Amino acid sequence: MGMIKLFLSSAFSYTASMLERFAGEKVDGKSVTFIPTAANVESIKVYVGMARRAFARLGIVVDELDVSTAPAEEISHKLGHNDYIYVAGGNTFYLLQELKRSGADKLIAQEIAARKLYIGESAGSMVVAPDIGYSQAMDKPAKAPELDSFAALGIVDFYPVPHQGNFLFRKAVKKIIAEYGSSLPLRPISDTQVILVEGDNVRVEDR
Repeated sequence: MGMIKLFLSSAFSYTASMLERFAGEKVDGKSVTFIPTAANVESIKVYVGMARRAFARLGIVVDELDVSTAPAEEISHKLGHNDYIYVAGGNTFYLLQELKRSGADKLIAQEIAARKLYIGESAGSMVVAPDIGYSQAMDKPAKAPELDSFAALGIVDFYPVPHQGNFLFRKAVKKIIAEYGSSLPLRPISDTQVILVEGDNVRVEDR
């Protein structure tokens, strides 16, 4: 695998200012495949709108792709054609179900292996872990009735835990850490932190 590059956030709009330096290039005029799918089953979609505006402020062209409804050709064209991939927050189980059902999971893994920058937010960050079973305190698996396994993209060997210190998610984060802190390599991050992955180098930075 080449030098994979992942920008794993809790809240992209709060950390978007860090993207250009990490990308190592001018992002103005670049394009992103913007996957809002995880929020389809959530009542609160405010983060997705904030992320859209954050990309616009950076001058990045947003190309929407809902993998739950898009035809296969559109999925493979957009993922292959755009400069970056962004996967929004929402329900991690529903997100994984739709990525697997549409085949987007394999295409995203291929693009990451080919060194395309992947930007995750919350569920979009957790789905690159080996498995998402650990996130049940945060999300309801019932929203993904067709998901037959919690095995996720497995791009990284650790488990991001977003929203540490966020009032709304405080209980869930505590529960995940209490349940899995001793058995899994968890990486908790606050809403102003990002896990930056470059090849084997993994670090957490605050904006």
